[in-house]
Amino acid sequence: MTEYTVEFVGTGETITCSDKETILKRCIEEGVAQEYSCRVGMCLACSAEILEGEVEQTVAVRRGLTEEEAESYALTCMARPLSDLKLERGKYPPSIENDMQAGSGEAAADD
Repeated sequence: MTEYTVEFVGTGETITCSDKETILKRCIEEGVAQEYSCRVGMCLACSAEILEGEVEQTVAVRRGLTEEEAESYALTCMARPLSDLKLERGKYPPSIENDMQAGSGEAAADD
């Protein structure tokens, strides 16, 4: 088992996470306020942009991320570190951002 440092940019929060546990699991254990809902990669609430480092998250690609998005974004409920990481929480892949903007536009048009 290898341990890695996961730094959440802009928050001053850092955790140590093994390659055998998910980043979200470790956040919960350490009391770090990482957003989440379903914990199985479906809701994408736990998404974070990968600024530095690599994760293993093969299931995330089958769930909510494209292969290209999985290179730049982590679903922390699925992702296990493969190196030290710098993540920015609250950042969503373009496909999710586009869906959210489209949803907002439709709601405004209905008003």
